Amino acid sequence: MRHYRQLALTRGADKVADRAIFQDFVVARSDRLLRTAYLLTRDWGVAEDLLQESLAKAWFAWPGIDEPEAYVRKVLVTTYISWWRRRWRGELPSENLPEVVAHDHGGAERQEVWQAVGRLPARQRAVVVLRFYEDLPVSEVARLLGCQEGTVKSQTAKALAKLRVDESIVKEPHR
Repeated sequence: MRHYRQLALTRGADKVADRAIFQDFVVARSDRLLRTAYLLTRDWGVAEDLLQESLAKAWFAWPGIDEPEAYVRKVLVTTYISWWRRRWRGELPSENLPEVVAHDHGGAERQEVWQAVGRLPARQRAVVVLRFYEDLPVSEVARLLGCQEGTVKSQTAKALAKLRVDESIVKEPHR
């Protein structure tokens, strides 16, 4: 997305041009970033809040961003992880669980897999989403998460191992 940055430079990078370029970026990339946020949070409302907060953070750094989509994606993941950590400490057990409405987007099996992904720890879930949904290479995931490539590989292996033994998606072979 370097062309967004180049537009800012050619327009003189004043606040009005920055605002227009930022708006163009938001319009062009919000759908994909929102899907990523949803896959991390598994809740459309929370995903919208996460994306909005990430875009707000990006706005403040906008004049200095060379690759806006990568920057916003990294902010999205790090903000999600910090939210998860804060929420985890404040979570209270409840005897009655709220009813969850399942949206079938291509089959019950896909829904079961995403529910299993949702049960992964936040870091492993982020790695799975970035590697397999966003189809990013290990090096890019490591850069976005601020860790070593080996960490991404080990987190991926641990996540896939947990998914392989998750009883909700492991099916008996047909006989």
